[in-house]
Amino acid sequence: MTITRQDTDAVRALQGLLQGLADERSSVRLRATLAVGTTPGPRFVDRLVERCAVEPEFFVRDMLTWALTRHPVSMTLPRLLREVRSEGAQARSQALHTLSKIGDRRAWPAITPALLSDADDEVARSAWRTAVVLVPEGEEGALATALATQLGRGGRETQVSLSRALVGLGEVIAPVLLAAAKGPDPRVRTHALATQRLLRDPDTGFEAAIEEAKRVVALGGPGQEGR
Repeated sequence: MTITRQDTDAVRALQGLLQGLADERSSVRLRATLAVGTTPGPRFVDRLVERCAVEPEFFVRDMLTWALTRHPVSMTLPRLLREVRSEGAQARSQALHTLSKIGDRRAWPAITPALLSDADDEVARSAWRTAVVLVPEGEEGALATALATQLGRGGRETQVSLSRALVGLGEVIAPVLLAAAKGPDPRVRTHALATQRLLRDPDTGFEAAIEEAKRVVALGGPGQEGR
């Protein structure tokens, strides 16, 4: 079998891209990832997924996700489903984020209660967003119930993510928010009330909604929906 110069050049180009994905310079990694997404191929999938787990730069991670979406789902889905079970938090988070961008509902069984309540806030937030994208018709109520167990969790960024995920499910969340708003934990009640406000008026900013909810809770309000 004769190896032509064209074959040699193609091998060198492939090696250059693979090396570029791990270059110490973020600009080089970004260009290499863009090139991989522009000319996708099966040899890149594992490297892209592996890089997602360790890439420190947000913009490069975002480009890695884009590059993975450019590959056939038959190649990326099995690899990403394995990755959501990784011991590394960034690996789980980025795999979930990529699954949300691919949007293939065959990934739904991977969105487990353990991921929705993951101890790492970034993983949990990615799981919430992905769950809302992938949830099958008829499963929204069960998902709302699962998400409601996380009300009151974390700081502002985490709470905003959860509220947005819940609101993304629509009116099905109303009963679980009503129950949470009557619960004993003031943080849960406050978060539930704020999310109720966002459901009624999506244009309301989270800061305004949470401050109003804090006042209601401080005054001993009953936390009734529609207040």
